[in-house]
Amino acid sequence: MIILTLDAKRCMAELLLRETFDGFLFIEGEITTFNKFSIDGYVHKEFYGDASSSETVYSTWDKLRDFCFAIIKGKRTPLDFKFIFSLPDDAIRRLIEDKKLDFQPETVQGLYLNFRYNGSVLTCTTGTSLKIFTMDKSLEQAFDQWTGEFFSNHEVGWSVL
Repeated sequence: MIILTLDAKRCMAELLLRETFDGFLFIEGEITTFNKFSIDGYVHKEFYGDASSSETVYSTWDKLRDFCFAIIKGKRTPLDFKFIFSLPDDAIRRLIEDKKLDFQPETVQGLYLNFRYNGSVLTCTTGTSLKIFTMDKSLEQAFDQWTGEFFSNHEVGWSVL
């Protein structure tokens, strides 16, 4: 787990105006402007009836990005917000394969990016959750490294808090 301080303006452009995070799973979010808006990313498949449009448990960010942008946009910045994203299963599998880690993808509950904005500072905390117990921290370390590279590749300035 690492905590990164991010270039808020650049990161917000990537989050809200570009497709950079669209493939990430959206676990939950909260935005405080004139009201507090809470968003659960869990897909309620019964909404779609028999023709379920989603095979995942959570919505991807592209399904919620415009909605969140509509809440945030305006002359005033939000008082605060938090977004929790997870890498999708295929990205977790690729990370494990690329780094040649001794993990089975099905043992990974999630690899998370927890964004928090407190009105002036935007941070991102990484998180790793496994379905098994292990003392092996190689997946956590690989994900922390991947996260720094991801922000750098998208020209989002960051520093470790």
